Amino acid sequence: MTRGTVVVTGGAGFIGVRLGEILVDRGYDLRIFDNLSRPDVDAMNALLDTGHVELVEGDIRYGDSVQRAITGADYVVHLAAVSINKSQADPGESLDINMIGSNNVFQAAADEGVKRLVFASSASVYGDPESLPMTEDGPFHPATPYCLSKLAAEQLLAFYGRTAGLSWNALRYFNVYGPGQKVSAYYTSVVLHFLNRLRAGEAPIIDGDGSQSMDFIHVTDIAIATADAMECEDSGYSMNVGTGIDTSIAELARILIDAAEVDVEPIFRPRDVLVSRRAADISLAEEVMGWKPTIAVEDGMTDLVRSLVTSGTGV
Repeated sequence: MTRGTVVVTGGAGFIGVRLGEILVDRGYDLRIFDNLSRPDVDAMNALLDTGHVELVEGDIRYGDSVQRAITGADYVVHLAAVSINKSQADPGESLDINMIGSNNVFQAAADEGVKRLVFASSASVYGDPESLPMTEDGPFHPATPYCLSKLAAEQLLAFYGRTAGLSWNALRYFNVYGPGQKVSAYYTSVVLHFLNRLRAGEAPIIDGDGSQSMDFIHVTDIAIATADAMECEDSGYSMNVGTGIDTSIAELARILIDAAEVDVEPIFRPRDVLVSRRAADISLAEEVMGWKPTIAVEDGMTDLVRSLVTSGTGV
């Protein structure tokens, strides 16, 4: 006997496979629904080998495919989306996937009467914060089609909650990192940009004085939070998922240099930079689902560097 079937859209990707590992460990059967555009092949195959995971290839833009994938599911986690960078290059595709696709998932989940839907939103809905820590009530300044679509999808999800009784929680992920994140991906974050430089024996380049900061959250903590949002008693919340700590870009560069044991110093490129600091208020996530991050940035970044060495990618 299992605890039920969970459909994870985008379940073959970076966050999806880590979530899949958590869900299988907790006793669920998993159904991955993914177009396989950016799969983590090794981790996905390891999941399939457990005997508790099936793969359904498909695209969330096609409602019939989504409906078939969700039929018989007890829970749905919606991760599939177009990234920020790609959304700026092709706004139409971004809105098609992140809005029309999300509506297909929400509607199918409501029609199926699933016990809970968890939606992966983003801290980017806030834009540049006016104060820290960043709280769930805003203000909101979404600056790209991706950010706009994430905030609109949260509101659309609330609509299905009101009109169809869909039980839901949305998580606003902050800056996710960790093993399995593709070094060569087009959505490469500042973490991977620095690692690419270190792999080539070059120093990280920092614009300005490096005082701009982000809230870096390890993918394992993200996966645990997502599973907790599915299982917790309360619903109807949009919650921040971060560490609550703003790590400056200069601090990040030093952490990665030390972890990689490379004899370089960061290069500071003098230029005017809009200094933005980001740190999540995570008190709501703790209150609603008893979740707290467990992996410190220094430890997580060091493990990331070591995982690249172990995999043969090197730094």
